[in-house]
Amino acid sequence: MEKQVHYGPVAEALEVFKGQGYTNHFSFKEDGISYTGGIYMPEELKIVDVYRYEGDSDPDEESAVYVMISREGIKGVLVTGYGVSSETSYQQLLERIEWLNE
Repeated sequence: MEKQVHYGPVAEALEVFKGQGYTNHFSFKEDGISYTGGIYMPEELKIVDVYRYEGDSDPDEESAVYVMISREGIKGVLVTGYGVSSETSYQQLLERIEWLNE
C-alpha cells in the first residue's frame, strides 16, 4: 500500500502535507519516534500514507516520507532513507507502526 512519487522534490510533498495539518516533524530515537512534544512508542502512531522517492543517479538519495497520526490526533511526517541508506533498527520501529485503515 505504498505510493510512488506524487510530488517533485520531498520539500514539495512536505509543504502539501503541512497544508493538510501534518505540521509536526517526527524523528527516530532509540526506542521510539520523537516530536517537539515528546516521544511516541510505535504502537501509539498510525501510518496514513507513505511516499517513496528514488534518486536519479545515486541510491543514497532514496528516501521515504511517512505521513502519520497519533492516537490523540497529532499529525506529522517522518522523512527517512530507504534501501541502501536505511538502518535496520529504524526499519524495525517502522514495522511496528500499523496502517490507519487496517
